[in-house]
Amino acid sequence: MALHIHEAWILLFVLPGLVAPAAINHEDYAADEGDQTSSNDNLIFDDYRGKGCVDDSGFVYKLGERFFPGHSNCPCVCTEDGPVCDQPECPKIHPKCTKVEHNGCCPECKEVKNFCEYHGKNYKILEEFKPSPCEWCRCEPSNEVHCVVADCAVPECVNPVYEPEQCCPVCKNGPNCFAGTTIIPAGIEVKVDDCNICHCHNGDWWKPAQCSKRECQGKQAL
Repeated sequence: MALHIHEAWILLFVLPGLVAPAAINHEDYAADEGDQTSSNDNLIFDDYRGKGCVDDSGFVYKLGERFFPGHSNCPCVCTEDGPVCDQPECPKIHPKCTKVEHNGCCPECKEVKNFCEYHGKNYKILEEFKPSPCEWCRCEPSNEVHCVVADCAVPECVNPVYEPEQCCPVCKNGPNCFAGTTIIPAGIEVKVDDCNICHCHNGDWWKPAQCSKRECQGKQAL
């Protein structure tokens, strides 16, 4: 029995020496992330500072060379301190511009509308039109509409009428005025009742008629 125990102890001391070399072989295991990336720390990137400029796509320009970076349409010059780009004061785009191009450093108007818009309608340059009987308008080269409103004279009657397509009222029955509530024609004396004869003021058609009593007074005296 003592012999077997002694042989067992010998095996325990011998086996670790036989197994250890195979178990500690590092080639059988994947490297850690730190071990994988540590090799990249030795990469060397080119430094163009003071020697050239690099655009957005990675293209290298020499000192003094002009180029257009991808984020701008304005030209840049490569300097030792980096790209120096033009920042011009671009002219304002006309508010009537209908087509703008952005191909250059500054936006450029390629087409200005050649018409005027007035009350929802379009009119050609220098076109004349009448939006209402009393208005005369023209489309100016500035794309603005200029209008003139007719100044009507005071009608010579108390009952003027408006005819279709005419701006100012007209006196269809000629000049007249009021004698009380009666309308009488101008230029003649009118007997409006048994006692009164009236006539209109000359030129002042809006004033009441001048009236005088005549034959009626003699009849009342009898």
